[in-house]
Amino acid sequence: MKEEKNLCAQLCAALKENIGRAIKGKEAQIEQLIIAILCKGHVLLEDLPGTGKTTLAKALARSVGCNFKRVQFTPDLLPSELTGINYFNQKEQAFQFRRGALFTHILLADEINRAMPRTQSSLLECMEECQVTVDGDTYLLETPFLVIATQNPIENQGTYPLPEAQLDRFFMRLSLGYPAREKEREMLECAAEKTALDDVKECVKRETFIRAQEEVKKVRVGRAVQGYILDLAQATRCEEKLCLGLSPRGAIALQCAAQGCAAVKGRDYVLPDDVKQIFCAVAAHRLLADRQGFEEPDTEKIAEEILEATPVPAENV
Repeated sequence: MKEEKNLCAQLCAALKENIGRAIKGKEAQIEQLIIAILCKGHVLLEDLPGTGKTTLAKALARSVGCNFKRVQFTPDLLPSELTGINYFNQKEQAFQFRRGALFTHILLADEINRAMPRTQSSLLECMEECQVTVDGDTYLLETPFLVIATQNPIENQGTYPLPEAQLDRFFMRLSLGYPAREKEREMLECAAEKTALDDVKECVKRETFIRAQEEVKKVRVGRAVQGYILDLAQATRCEEKLCLGLSPRGAIALQCAAQGCAAVKGRDYVLPDDVKQIFCAVAAHRLLADRQGFEEPDTEKIAEEILEATPVPAENV
């Protein structure tokens, strides 16, 4: 029983150590990624070129015993390459279904904003319902199914920004940023002998991973904590700087993320601090700011201001 209770904490520690061999000095972001996948959530990695977005996704895929596919999103990528297609088999004299890239456990959608909106929208059904529909036939995807998408926020030429409806389906948005000087020195020293992923091996079995995902659902969320989540959601909807606040889907994701945050710390109940720790990663990309002038509004900063201004409940659980 004790082993089951600490399953998520043990899994998180193993994954953090393993992924940390490839991604130096980003323990907080790695933990947030682990929380997201334990909550069966899809992740958007948005950062500058060369900061390790693709390496992080590959390191996670190597660490868990799951199938992995990477798709480079480009303007000529067709929806059928993701979902699959019915083709006529001359030998069998019958139509057969050829599965697309979505039929995997972990899909890396690299530079997702470079694909056409039609191709981007082909991910909506699988991200929400874990299924794919082609020519009226529905195919269930295997468990677990996770989408990790990357995009570069500064190169806008030839890109198609994700609409709010699709952004809302991403459980979290994470950013790695530049490493600290000493950590970057370690990267330079290692680069002369091996690649960043050479030391990353499988450390978690698929069955254990699925079992940990089920354990997260059992973490208790008290009414006081639920009230705090509702207060934060309402605050985003009343904020003058925003024209779109947190959706009900976003509020549910925030509660689930707080459960994941508690689970990786070995607790079976959620504290308000769990909500505070994960709020910006879950909420910021779901907020749409009222643009004034030429500057791009910083929803991350607005989310932090809302978090600071919203009273924390005195009752912990």
